[in-house]
Parts: sequence; C-alpha cells; structure tokens
Amino acid sequence: MTPSLASALMPLMRGLDAETAHGIALKALAMGLAGRDEAADAPSLATRAFGLDFRNPIGLAAGFDKDAVAILPLLRLGFGFVEAGTVTPRPQEGNPRPRLFRLTEDAAVINRMGFNNAGLDSYLARLRDLPRPLPGVLGANVGVNKEGADPERDYPALCRAVAPLADYVTINISSPNTPGLRDLQGEARLASILDAVAPPALDKPVLVKLAPDLAEDALAPIIEVCVTRGVAGLIISNTTIARPETLRSPHKGEAGGLSGAPLFERSTEMLARAHKIAAGRLVLIGAGGISNGAQAYAKIRAGASLVQLYSGFAYGGPALIGRIRRELAALLARDGFAHVADAVGTGA
Repeated sequence: MTPSLASALMPLMRGLDAETAHGIALKALAMGLAGRDEAADAPSLATRAFGLDFRNPIGLAAGFDKDAVAILPLLRLGFGFVEAGTVTPRPQEGNPRPRLFRLTEDAAVINRMGFNNAGLDSYLARLRDLPRPLPGVLGANVGVNKEGADPERDYPALCRAVAPLADYVTINISSPNTPGLRDLQGEARLASILDAVAPPALDKPVLVKLAPDLAEDALAPIIEVCVTRGVAGLIISNTTIARPETLRSPHKGEAGGLSGAPLFERSTEMLARAHKIAAGRLVLIGAGGISNGAQAYAKIRAGASLVQLYSGFAYGGPALIGRIRRELAALLARDGFAHVADAVGTGA
C-alpha cells in the first residue's frame, strides 16, 4: 500500500469512534500497512537545530504514538522527526472513555486522554528494539502520573532514562488533562524542576512544551528560566482549553484540549512573541493547526525552526506529509530562500 492509498481509505473509519479509529490506524502503521514515501527531500528542507540534523523540518507531535509502537513506519512516511509519548513513570489508563472527539466541521480535535500509556519500562523496551540508525530524529516526551507524582523527582528520572535512547527529550508541563500539570509552568516551579533535571548534564537537548493559554506577561519569565537552565528549545504550543466562538461541531462543549485548525492563529501569535523574546537563545518548534505547506511556512516565518503536526495528520493521513514537504519547498524557492533556516523569523 502507498501513503496515498492509505489516506484514500481513511474515510472508511469515520464511522468508528475517534479513539477506536486511532487505535486501528496505529496498529496498521506499526505493521507497515501505510507504505512509505520514497521521494527525496528537497535540499532546501534540510536543517540543523539544537545540534541535530533534520532531513526536513516536519515532525509528528507527541500524543499520536504514546507508547512508541510505530516510530520507524512513521519516519518512513517522510517525517523529519517523530516525538513519542507522553510517557509516565508508571502505566496508567487515563481518563474514562469517551475522551477523544472529532470536530469535523472545524477540522479540529478535543481530547482529554489523561496521559494514558503503558509506562516507562515498556516504552524503553520499544526504543531499545528500534533498528539504528533511524531515518529521522527521535524525540521522547515525558510527563508525570496523575497519582503520586513528585515532579522534581519524576522528571529528572524520566529524562535520565530516555536520554540514551532518544535524540532529544521534551518535558511536558502543559497538558490540560492532568490536574495541576499546567501549574508547573509557573516561573518558580519550572525553575525548581529544571534545576533538578539539570539539562546540560543529560548530554541530549532538553525542550519544554508550553500551553497556548499562558498569560501574555508569563512568557518572558518562562523563557528566561529556560535559557538560564540550559534548555535547548520550546514547543509552542500544546492544546488549548479555550473554545473559539467560531466552533460549529456538536462536540465543541466537550472538556479537554482543543487542537487543529482553530488553534493555528493563537499558537502562531504566541510563537512570534516567543521568537522576539528569546532572540535566538532557544530553538522554537511550532505546533498547532498545521495541515498544509503554507501553514508550516507561516510557523517558520513566525520563528519556528521546526514544526509539528497532530490533528492535521489525523485528518489528512499519510499522504499529507509528502504534500507538505513539496509545498514548503516550493514556497521557500518562490521567496528566494535556499534553506529553511534562512526563512526562520522573517515574518515575526
């Protein structure tokens, strides 16, 4: 099967509830049934960020492959990098179902999954079994359990465990579906966690993933904390608890984090602000609402060195990755940029 055919077959699963369909899709990916994209990347898409070389700047966000069951097949679809997780120290079931909702009319998703995953031991075993070298960059996204969490204990332990098996590590303190997690974004608490993690000692880049719902005056102190503690970059942003008035889906009132098209403007504005404040001291990854090359390009011009997809991939399927790569390369050429890095922040 080819990525295009796999995408064409996706409407057959629209009759299933969203979480069941996602599980089937992940199993099919793990079995290699979505095929692979053999097309070479345009030379302009190659880029270097936080000391790593990326074949292209298009990544898959955490949350899609929580347990690292389909890393290699996902990279073979053409992603430049895949971020697996969020993984927690102990297995947990997450919140009661239903907890994942398609907002088809809005090209959006609401989830309140609650860090459902098989736990760190299972996650590490799968990372160890991956054939190396991988055809792309691997990120590990870590979080804390809902019960019995001690962030200053758990985040350092998680980072030390996954760092030898991943190319970079992301600290997730911004999911809205674990009670109290977003409180860890406060300046003092984040500093305490990062002091415990000690990013420079890990010998792998450490990133922090932020929520788009931060108060505007909270962003600068967070960036300063991250810079002074040796954090390599920020992912902007996670899902939002806001509900734009433009939403039309009957699921718009569901609790949880909203992702997809309605998040694009909000997250891109935050990205541009972070780019100005960080002033080159942090690498930024833009996430939120990307479903085509123009939107990926807008994130890059707002300050992102790399971008990540989630909801756009869930709707567009495997063929979307090759399409975004082609569209982005064409836009770079149109505007006279020889490399992705040349366009970063030019519209901020």
